Amino acid sequence: MTIFDKDSWQEIFGSIGQNKLRTVITIIGVLWGIFLYILLSGIAKGVDNGFEQRFERISSNSLFVWTQNTSIPYSGFKIDRKWNIKLNDVETLKMEIPEIKNIAPRIQKGNWGSQGASVTNGQRNGTYNIYGDYPILKVVSQKDIYDGGRFINHLDIKEERKVCVIGERTKKELFSDDINPIGKYININNIYFKVIGIHKFVDEGGGSFADDGDIHVPFSTFKRLYNTGDIVGFLLIAGFDDVDILKVERKVKNLLKKIHSVHPDDERAIGAFNLGALFTRIKNFANGMSFISLVIGVATIIAGVIGIGNILLISVKERTKEIGIRRAIGASPNHIRKQIILESVFLTVVAGIIGIILGAFVLYVINIATQNLEDIPFTNATVPLNYIFAALLMMIGLGTLIGFVPAEKAISIRPIDALRDE
Repeated sequence: MTIFDKDSWQEIFGSIGQNKLRTVITIIGVLWGIFLYILLSGIAKGVDNGFEQRFERISSNSLFVWTQNTSIPYSGFKIDRKWNIKLNDVETLKMEIPEIKNIAPRIQKGNWGSQGASVTNGQRNGTYNIYGDYPILKVVSQKDIYDGGRFINHLDIKEERKVCVIGERTKKELFSDDINPIGKYININNIYFKVIGIHKFVDEGGGSFADDGDIHVPFSTFKRLYNTGDIVGFLLIAGFDDVDILKVERKVKNLLKKIHSVHPDDERAIGAFNLGALFTRIKNFANGMSFISLVIGVATIIAGVIGIGNILLISVKERTKEIGIRRAIGASPNHIRKQIILESVFLTVVAGIIGIILGAFVLYVINIATQNLEDIPFTNATVPLNYIFAALLMMIGLGTLIGFVPAEKAISIRPIDALRDE
């Protein structure tokens, strides 16, 4: 007997046709298991993809660090002391903490409750966040600049140039649609700055603080404009991909406290937002959801396959006389065994394929329903093909194993006993 034997398939379909309702109800168990596996795995992947997309424009293994008032008196300083990160600290941190890949020192006017800068262009005006930045910002946090423009470069820093990169909203509010702002001048707090670029606004995830109206100027120009000296507003720190960013955060905090005579146990003196730790938790959540989907799917599939085995046992019992006659006229035990196992595998695979198709269809509907939802980090809910093939192979294996039980029951029937069966 081979799987392409016509008579064997006629017998299989005949057996299934005699118990249609019972067979359908039984294979639903396998179908439901693979459906749940596909659906939950796809949703977990969609969540994972969604957060990766949100954070793809900023280093996933990064953190933000800024200073706050002290809460513990230390080294002659009183409680509630104001202190600041300085530019010199950047080089110290890079030398002392080898896990750090890049540091972008930034200073701002606007955000976090402070008043932004007054910006005018002729009769048009508005209030916008102004950031003093270094070129390294483009490495740590991607900034897309419209064609014809550029971001801040090292000469801008060295020569303290009065140049700026404006946001999309700033362009729309300060310039008419028929005017290209590149090369034009805007007035920032009574000082004229030349527009050298327009940055596209893309939501960069949980910790970027970016806005579609932000204006970027050279850090050196900012500190001269606002007389901030070497004060840094906050640091954007990117660690190497293989480092523990939580350990980097602790090292950065401890070193800054040591440099600026802050009590080692003062947790309120330094604020931090660890994007890398958040990203890791999200990845772990997605991985955990994938594992749960695997456990639920496999458990349900096994239960369904056992149900198929029970159906075949009942079928063997009902076909006792038929099997006895076939044995009496020359059917070998191996032939009977293969037919029962083939029927088990067939029912299992059919149920699995239907479950995969239903799961894929539901994921397709979910993707269509969520593709324009900006507030939900969910993108392209799919299941890798190798996962699907692995599930099908598992079902074939389980179908084969469970088929052995009714198959052995069938070949254990003696022809003479089967012919006497009422």
